[in-house]
Amino acid sequence: MTSPTAVAIPDPVAEGLAGGWKVIDASRAERDLVLDADVAIVGTGAGGGTAAEILAASGRSVVLLEEGPLRSSRDFSLHEATTYPELYQESAARKTRDQAITILQGRCVGGGTTVNWTSSFRTPTTTLDWWRREYGLTDVSAAAMAPWFERMEERLSIAPWPVTPNANNSALARGAAALGIATPIMHRNVKGCWNLGYCDLGCPTNAKQSMLVTTIPAALEHGATLVTRVRADFFTTRGDAVTAIEAHAIDPANGQPMTRRVTVRARSFVSAAGAIGTPALFLRSALPDPHDLVGRRTFLHPVVLSAATMPEVIDGFAGAPQSVYTDHFQEGEPLDGPIGFKLEVPPLHPLLTAVTLSGDGTQHARWMHDYRHLHVVLALLRDGFHPHSAGGRVHLRSDGTPVLDYPLTPYVFAGMRRAFLAMARIQFAAGATRVAPGHGHGTSFTSLAQATAAIESFDLAPLVTRVVSAHVMGGAPFGPDPRHAVVDPAGRHHQLRNLYVCDGSIFPTSIGANPQLSIYAFAARIADGIARSAA
Repeated sequence: MTSPTAVAIPDPVAEGLAGGWKVIDASRAERDLVLDADVAIVGTGAGGGTAAEILAASGRSVVLLEEGPLRSSRDFSLHEATTYPELYQESAARKTRDQAITILQGRCVGGGTTVNWTSSFRTPTTTLDWWRREYGLTDVSAAAMAPWFERMEERLSIAPWPVTPNANNSALARGAAALGIATPIMHRNVKGCWNLGYCDLGCPTNAKQSMLVTTIPAALEHGATLVTRVRADFFTTRGDAVTAIEAHAIDPANGQPMTRRVTVRARSFVSAAGAIGTPALFLRSALPDPHDLVGRRTFLHPVVLSAATMPEVIDGFAGAPQSVYTDHFQEGEPLDGPIGFKLEVPPLHPLLTAVTLSGDGTQHARWMHDYRHLHVVLALLRDGFHPHSAGGRVHLRSDGTPVLDYPLTPYVFAGMRRAFLAMARIQFAAGATRVAPGHGHGTSFTSLAQATAAIESFDLAPLVTRVVSAHVMGGAPFGPDPRHAVVDPAGRHHQLRNLYVCDGSIFPTSIGANPQLSIYAFAARIADGIARSAA
C-alpha cells in the first residue's frame, strides 16, 4: 500500500486559506472581537457544518464558532499520543460523572465527522415510527425523511463499501455466518479511500467526506467566517429573541479560557455544539425552560466490548475500521422490550486498545503481546425506549463545563449481559482460541460453555463492566408540545423565536445506529427551513 506521504495530496484547507477564507484563530486575537452576521452557528460538526453550507449558499452571512483548532490532512500524523489531545474533547478521556463511561467526542473543525469511523446509517424506520407515535412528530416518517437522506448521501458520497472487509470485520462476518446471522455491508462517507484504517486520527488523504473537506469549505467559499479556538459561553436574550452569543478564546496549550472575548450579534442563532454541548450552553445561558427539560433524557448508545485471540493475524489497525455489521439482535424486537443492540467492530490502535481492554499486569500484557491476533467486537445498545431506560442528564460543574450523569440501570445491564453472550458465541464460532468479555479483571475463557457460565454469573456494575460510547443524543428534544420538547419539529426553540438546534440533541431517544447520517439529514431539513424563512 502506498504511503500517503509518498504522493502529493491536495489540501483544500491550505488552498482555501491561501485563497482568502475568513478564518480567525481567537487565541491569537490581539483584542476583543465583535462580529455581526445574519446567522451565528455554534459548532462545526455534522449539524453545524451542514447548516453552514445551506445557509451560506442561501445568501445569509454566517459566522461559525468552533472550540477546537482548524487542522487538515497535512497535520494528521496518525500518532495517537498527539491526536487525541488535539482533536478530541478532554483528550479522548471525557467521562460520565461517576467515571463509569468513557465518551469519545471530536473537538476540532468538523467535530466528530473529522475523527469518526465513517459508518453511515439512515435513522431506522422503527425509531422514526416510535417518534411519530410517542412524541407527535408526524412529519418524520421514513418517506418524509427520504429526500433529506438522499440529499446528504449524494453530497457526502455515502455508499456501500466496495472493498473486501479487513480481517477484524471478516472475523465478525465469519462467526455470524456460522450461526446463520446476516452481516450486511456498511455504508461509508468516503471518496477515493486508501483503506488505511486510521479514520479516527484524521484522514491524511482527504478521502473521508467530513465537514472539514466538504460543507465547511463550501460555506467559506460563500463568504462565511470561521472563528476557531473559541468556547461559546452563553446567549444574551431580550424578550423572546436571542441578541448575541458571548464567547471566550481558548488557550491551545491547556484548553482553558483566555481573557480575550468574542461577541457575535446575529438575526438568527443555531446551536450545533452536540448533545452535551448544546444543553450545557442553554443551561449556562439560563434560557427559558419552563418544564425543566434541558439536559434531561440525554442518551448514549452504551457500548460493551468482547476481546478475542484469533489463530490468524488480524491487524485490526489496518483497513477500513467498520465495513460490516449486524442488526440481528435488535431487528424485529419491540423497542420497549429487552434492550436491543447492533454489533460492529472498532479499529484497534495501540493506545486506545490498551486503555480500553480490561485487566492489568501480566494478563493485560499478554493481550498486548498477542496484539496482531486481537479481535474485538462491540455491542451498541439502543437506549431510551423503555420506562427503565431514561438516559442521563447534563449538568454544569462549578466552572460551567458540562458533565453527563448517566445511571446504568438493571435494564441496561441485562442488555449488556445478552450482548456479551452474543459476542462470545460469534467469536468462538469464528475460531477464537480465547475470549474475554470487557468486564471485571478481563478473565479470558477457552470455550463457549466456560464463557457462557461466567457471563451468566457476572455481577455487572459501574466501574466493573467496561462501558464506552461515541454517540450522544437528546437533551434538547424536538416535538410539537413544549411540555415535552425544547424545540419544535422545525428545530426552533419553543420559547425563543430566532434560536434553532441542529445536532443530535434534538433526538428524543437514541436512534439505534451510528448517528452521523441522521444528524446530517435532520440538520439539512432544519437549515433549509431557516433559509426559506424571513428570519
